[in-house]
Amino acid sequence: MKESGLDGRHRDRDGQISKKHGNTLVGTLRKIYGKGFAAGYPDAAQLSEVLAQLNETSLSQLRRDHDTGHLGHKIDHALK
Repeated sequence: MKESGLDGRHRDRDGQISKKHGNTLVGTLRKIYGKGFAAGYPDAAQLSEVLAQLNETSLSQLRRDHDTGHLGHKIDHALK
């Protein structure tokens, strides 16, 4: 059985995102999801540093794109 975190997040799902995209900068993700993504964190912060503290909106956006296989493509496009 999968362990859930304190707020009901499944650790393995967040771990998959962090493992694949953990070095992605918050600034890059803001190009995809808007300026409100990971509010309160600097553009230079890595996703792995802030993932556990993301609000539900930001986390939901990431999970949706990760689960559908679109996150990597969106990150690549934002870096161009």
